[in-house]
Amino acid sequence: MTCDRLSQMSPMQAPIDMKVFVRAVELQSFSAAARDLGLTPSAVSKIVTRMESRLGVRLLHRTTRRLVLTAEGEGYFAHCRRILIEMEHAEAELLRHRDAPHGLLRMNCGLTFGQHQFVATIPEFLARYPNIQLELALTDQIVSLMGEGMDLTIRLGASADSSLVGRKICDFERVICASPDYLKRHGEPRVPEDLRGHNCLYVTTASAHRVWLFDTEDGPLLIEVGGNFSANNANTVFDLALRGLGIACLADYLAGEQIRQGRLVRLLRATHRAERVPLYALYPQGRQRSPKITAMLNFLVEKFSEAPWRTVPGAAFPALSD
Repeated sequence: MTCDRLSQMSPMQAPIDMKVFVRAVELQSFSAAARDLGLTPSAVSKIVTRMESRLGVRLLHRTTRRLVLTAEGEGYFAHCRRILIEMEHAEAELLRHRDAPHGLLRMNCGLTFGQHQFVATIPEFLARYPNIQLELALTDQIVSLMGEGMDLTIRLGASADSSLVGRKICDFERVICASPDYLKRHGEPRVPEDLRGHNCLYVTTASAHRVWLFDTEDGPLLIEVGGNFSANNANTVFDLALRGLGIACLADYLAGEQIRQGRLVRLLRATHRAERVPLYALYPQGRQRSPKITAMLNFLVEKFSEAPWRTVPGAAFPALSD
């Protein structure tokens, strides 16, 4: 910035003059202040002279070795330095609020994962980010993020929609289990073929949920199960398995806690193939830089990437791959 341009500044731009004056006093030299501010020594001298002319008082006694504040200059210097510090604080506070996660975050999440895992972590998230307002829709229906005005959704598998960006949260697995009461009444299946003689509960939303895969000495084995109850919702199948109605194949994030508590018993672990299913957070292109979305993405990975339903210290529920 040239001296001519500085000399034309209005009183509204006085903070620039204040900064030059304060640095000159602090460094006790027009030359040192000029180097610090990227100006010339003559520009600094002219700015201070212009300030004195505008204020009608002498601020500095200039000598060849140092700058000495006048009585009026001492008071003015203290005020200028305080004003500049307050301006710095105001700008820092504004930038902090601008960059901090804030605003309404609209999310969609599958009913089962939401109820049994995600909802329990929401108080911690909101305590960590008090300026975010979270609006959550729990549904197993695939929603259009853009059409519904959603910022983020948690879904099984990556999306084929090129308008969405995905970040993997974790892999979950499915486990075969039944209640101790059911097994007491009907016995425990020892080999996959035994399932054909049991009442098996399953979810109807995909045909694959009725076909359970096993690895045997003779190779892969598919068992199509059947029973007197099925539902379009995993929570319902889970609830009736707990009530002793039959054997179910459930996501480990749903069944893990009940297995640890002994309310469900894991079955056919040696042969049932671990069906690793990825869980993704998806969001529209171009929003990955939104602080509120970044905050939620990082939080989801922090909380669930290690599949805590399998890795609780001391839990008797090791991963299927063990």
